[in-house]
Amino acid sequence: MHIPDGILPASVCIAGYAIAVPVTWYSLRQINRLRDPTEELPKASLLTAAFFIASSINIPVPPSSVHLVLNGLLGCVLGYFAFPAILVGLFFQAIMFGHGGLTTLGVDAVMMGIPALVASHIFQLRHVFRQKLGEKLATNVFAFLAGALGLGLAAVIFFFLVITNIPSGFDAQTERAAVYGLSLAHLPLMLIEGTFTLLLVMFLQRVKPELIERRG
Repeated sequence: MHIPDGILPASVCIAGYAIAVPVTWYSLRQINRLRDPTEELPKASLLTAAFFIASSINIPVPPSSVHLVLNGLLGCVLGYFAFPAILVGLFFQAIMFGHGGLTTLGVDAVMMGIPALVASHIFQLRHVFRQKLGEKLATNVFAFLAGALGLGLAAVIFFFLVITNIPSGFDAQTERAAVYGLSLAHLPLMLIEGTFTLLLVMFLQRVKPELIERRG
């Protein structure tokens, strides 16, 4: 899902940074409001590493392949830490593996990071439905939705950006077909990411529930 250098025009790349910078600032501002922001750093570091290596796990979805993103999972567990964690992970993916690029780093961060923040708020809805569904069921339902929709929103943004910015030197019809195919390939991945997020949240509920009960 990473957008590499040379695909998007300079104006879109600049707009990506123009959005990523204030979102990063706002996320850090919210983090600094926590009673002890450093208490969350080990968890954030661990999940940043998980996000970093997720791109190496390719899942064949004919006629293409996709990889785990885990942005919804980061949103569930990290809250506002998710956006800077994704930004750091994307930076190292770009310079070490060539996944994405430095000119598109802002765009990629917005594409994956903002859906992670949305996923965080979706997961918090479990508190609203706790009395109706029961605590365990509400947590499981919204963990799945957060994981699936975090990836789904990122895929929608990816589709819109790429389909509306096909370089002039490319065969537009061929590129559109490829983008449509890649976007459809992310539908089953949404189920995979939703299920993976659900399973991890269920595990944390049993062994260390405080990891998903964020303070602030």
